[in-house]
Amino acid sequence: MSKPASADTLITPLFNKLDLKAKSLLVTVWGDCVAPHGGTVWLGSLIQLVAALGLNERVVRTAVFRLQKDGILSSEQVGRRSYYSLTQSGKHRFAEATHRIYASEDIPWNGNWLLLFVARRRISDADRRHLETALGWLGFGDLGAGVHAHPTATKDSVETLLQDLDLSGKVTILSGKGLADTPFDTPDILVAKGWNLESLEADYDRFIGHFSKFAAADMDASAVDEKKCFIIRSLLVHDYRRVLLRDPMLPAELLPAGWNGNRARALFQEIYRRVWEGAEQHLMTVLENETGKLPPAPEEFYRRFGGLKR
Repeated sequence: MSKPASADTLITPLFNKLDLKAKSLLVTVWGDCVAPHGGTVWLGSLIQLVAALGLNERVVRTAVFRLQKDGILSSEQVGRRSYYSLTQSGKHRFAEATHRIYASEDIPWNGNWLLLFVARRRISDADRRHLETALGWLGFGDLGAGVHAHPTATKDSVETLLQDLDLSGKVTILSGKGLADTPFDTPDILVAKGWNLESLEADYDRFIGHFSKFAAADMDASAVDEKKCFIIRSLLVHDYRRVLLRDPMLPAELLPAGWNGNRARALFQEIYRRVWEGAEQHLMTVLENETGKLPPAPEEFYRRFGGLKR
């Protein structure tokens, strides 16, 4: 009988496979661990927490500085300590990403498309790049010539984004629906033009390859301490997030048969459910805000994937 795989033997290879970048990894940790607990953290405690992920003090300080320049974080100095919080724009972006990452089921589709038309001659190159990046976070496909589309995105989320980017009067939003009674209603043409689903399939395959052993029945789960739970949860969310936030989250009607994004989501949820609580205990022990320990997570946190068992 084979010996159960230990957490250490599964974790160690991931650091080489995942090609971790400090700034992106901090975004993952902030969204998964810090944001649910008030969103403000003492930098020194954050440095201590992410040391387990291979990030040293210098790279953390550099990454946090860049996130501040990007308008995602703001800082406050209290005595000799620096505290970092999400900006209003950062909160909006993280809220949208959180909704997508921890959703419990597919979004139903009513056949409508949300279309955005950008006045490209009235927008600077920098603003255009920021807009395209942000629309990518929302899952919009780029149809070319300043036209972007999505079948299930909400008008409210797009309007909030445009307000954050101060693009009033430079983008117009339309809602359209295919003509179901004609043979020329072929939405897969829009899908092929707006998104590279084959590339996403390959990335989901890689994610499944990275983490499938953590869901194996013979993994020695009893040997996974709280710190290792934090490492597994952070790397899991990070690798899944990098694929998911490029996934337009198209409704089932528009996806190819056997779409392996569904398998990836099931695997992600299974492993997350195994390690989330130990990770919570570890991060709550390490992280601090201006009043001391972070506040407990709200009820909304426990509704991830339709409900986390405590």
